[in-house]
Amino acid sequence: MSLETVISLENADIFQEKNLVLHQVDFKLKKGEFAYIIGKTGSGKSSLLKTFYGELKLELGKGSVAGFDLSKLKRSQIPKLRRRLGIIFQDFQLLTDRNAKENLLFVLKATGWTNKMEMIKRVGEVLKIVGLETKDYKMPHQLSGGEQQRLVIARALLNKPEIILADEPTGNLDPEISNDIVSLLQQIAREEGAAILMATHEMRLLDKFPARVIKVENNKVIDDINFNASSQ
Repeated sequence: MSLETVISLENADIFQEKNLVLHQVDFKLKKGEFAYIIGKTGSGKSSLLKTFYGELKLELGKGSVAGFDLSKLKRSQIPKLRRRLGIIFQDFQLLTDRNAKENLLFVLKATGWTNKMEMIKRVGEVLKIVGLETKDYKMPHQLSGGEQQRLVIARALLNKPEIILADEPTGNLDPEISNDIVSLLQQIAREEGAAILMATHEMRLLDKFPARVIKVENNKVIDDINFNASSQ
C-alpha cells in the first residue's frame, strides 16, 4: 500500500514579493516521512516552508498541503490549513506568563477545543510523547533550552497534524541537545505518522541521523537522497 502524499509541488515558482526565489519546484512528501532541507542562508529554505503554511502565496504552478490547494488558497482558509500542520521555529515563542500545561491548553482553546477533560487528556498525551509529563507545572524560564524546544514540539503535536514543519529547530541548542531533538522528531514521524520536514544548517546531524535530504541552491530544489554530509 503506497503512503498518502501530504505535500506536493509541481512546476512551482516561489516569489518573495516580486523576486523569484525558487524556480520550477517539483516536490512530494508522504505521510510518516522525515526529510531534511539544507541550503545556505538566503537560499530559499524558509520561503519553501512559508509557502507550505500559507505565508507566501503560490503564484505559479500547482501545490497542495494537507488537502489544501495552494494556488487557490484564500486568506480565510489559512487558519484551517495551519490547524492541520505543526510548526516549530528556532525561537520557541512560548507564553512566558503561563506554565507548560497552560501554554498547551491555551493553544487548544485558540484552535476550537471546548471539552475541558479532552483538552487535559490531550495535553497529557503530548507531554508524554516529548518526555515532559513530570514538568507540566514549570514555567518556560524554569525549563532548559532543550526542554523548551520539547514543549514547542508538544505544542505542534496538539491537533494531531499530518505534517510538521521545523525551521532550524536545533539552531539555538548545543550538539547533544540537538541530537535528542532530531531523534525525537524522527521517532514522532515513525510512531505518530506525521510527515516532518526539517530545515537545518547543521550538517553533522545528517550523518548521525540519516534521512532523505532536499537541497536548495541556485533557485532550485534538488532531491539529493545520497547526500553525504562529511563530503561537503
